[in-house]
Amino acid sequence: MSSDSLPTPTRILQATLTLLEAPGAKLPTMSDIARASGVSRQAVYLHYPSRTDLLVAATRYQDTQNDVDAALAASRNARSGAERLDAFVTAWGNYIPKIYGVARAILAVTDTDPEAAAAWNTRMQDMREGCRAAIRALEDDGTLPPGTDPEQATDLLWTILSVRTWENLTQTCGWSQTCYLDTVRGLALAALAQDVGALTDVLACPDPPA
Repeated sequence: MSSDSLPTPTRILQATLTLLEAPGAKLPTMSDIARASGVSRQAVYLHYPSRTDLLVAATRYQDTQNDVDAALAASRNARSGAERLDAFVTAWGNYIPKIYGVARAILAVTDTDPEAAAAWNTRMQDMREGCRAAIRALEDDGTLPPGTDPEQATDLLWTILSVRTWENLTQTCGWSQTCYLDTVRGLALAALAQDVGALTDVLACPDPPA
């Protein structure tokens, strides 16, 4: 199906993602997006009243295109808290590379662009709900370490799985995706599911950076 035959909202979302994923992309304006999607600026605002609304919609459309529900199925169907935690960490850790182009463009301006910051915060709160569900599963089956505050545990997991952490380790420090994923899985299981044996993954990265 050609882009011209797609519904206008879909054309706008696709154009937004294309602009965000371009090498060296800067956060596009509503005018940029209107030109790229072949519609008027007024049409963009008709469907998405603010750039925050549009950026949030674009990231959620990206989730749909990447079938994120299928990626999270193992976590949602897990039989134990530890299994749910491990499956969630694996799913999100493998998903970050797919969204990094868009995430990088938005993150680059969150300090100076309130609309971008609002969109990113909304996006990360969605991810935080997945972290909270994994912690709740650990709490329900008694594998969350005694005395651990569930909200603080959610904070920790959310931080371990942040896009910035992935970026620092893989893009700045040169870790492979395999090394990154094994390490964050080990950290999460050891810290939050009382699986001290998982520290082996942290201490013996399969291909540590030089």
